[in-house]
Amino acid sequence: MTATATATATRSRRGARLSLVIPMHNEAEVLPTTLAAVHAALDGLGVEYEIIGVDDGSTDETFAVLSRLAEADPRLRGLRLSRNFGKEAALSAGLDHCDGDMVVPIDADLQDPPSLIADFITLWEAGYDVVYGVRTERRSDTFFKRATAGVFYRVFNGISDVPIPGDTGDFRLMDRAVVEALRALPERNRFMKGLFAWVGFRQVGVPYARPERAAGTTSFNGPRLFRFALDGITAFSTAPLRVWSLVGLAGAAAALGYALFLIVHVLVRGRDIPGYASLMVVLLLFSSFQMIALGVFGEYLGRMYQEIKGRPLYIISDRVGV
Repeated sequence: MTATATATATRSRRGARLSLVIPMHNEAEVLPTTLAAVHAALDGLGVEYEIIGVDDGSTDETFAVLSRLAEADPRLRGLRLSRNFGKEAALSAGLDHCDGDMVVPIDADLQDPPSLIADFITLWEAGYDVVYGVRTERRSDTFFKRATAGVFYRVFNGISDVPIPGDTGDFRLMDRAVVEALRALPERNRFMKGLFAWVGFRQVGVPYARPERAAGTTSFNGPRLFRFALDGITAFSTAPLRVWSLVGLAGAAAALGYALFLIVHVLVRGRDIPGYASLMVVLLLFSSFQMIALGVFGEYLGRMYQEIKGRPLYIISDRVGV
């Protein structure tokens, strides 16, 4: 267990309300199993709770299943987004529509064990504002995902002013004050793991072994993971921009050194050096640097463009129980 600050205040779950936010995309197969596991884990905790399912533009029967279950369960509410806006937007929609004193985002595939919420609440009562799950064992993930996740956390924490705990996801309990702070953030390109860390408050980690998916397949593939990592880095660090100043200085120093070498060579030997091949290598190398730099600048400029337009983060097309 790792704490970022020592909890001093105490709370009581008596009379408190818990909101469970479940973003989902094509989870019709696993949804009944997930909700049954959630009820089994929460019914004995002594807290009133609600469940908010957010269908992020599924192409299967996810919202139909969610609606049918909500008709029989007044604690279950559902939102359907008008298209697939992405998990970060779906999670934000759930946070915007919950009213609990404690809020827990959780995946729909049961890789986040609902039984761990009991430990989260105990630590919340001890005074922690954020209690997050730390994945100590990830054999359920592919080797590629484990390897790239490790690289991402090292790179992100190496260049960001706001480090995020390694091997964490969205699965956590947040006090109402934390949720309100997140809702007040105006940005459209939302990297929620970074925002969870940025808002601060008293935080502590709880280790757990991540199980296999209960059913279905993940919608996160290589390209989507790459875009997700790129969004996180550009949202919380300007290091990719600053590094090109260093590249420019290094290139200028190399060019100056080569110019001095040519001058000395001409003075000593009295003739220039035939250098078509070396000249082409230098031109291609620095042209490549310029194209990469333009690409990095374009990433940041594109994100500024998206923010300036001010379009809504998501659009809700249907509601059930809300």
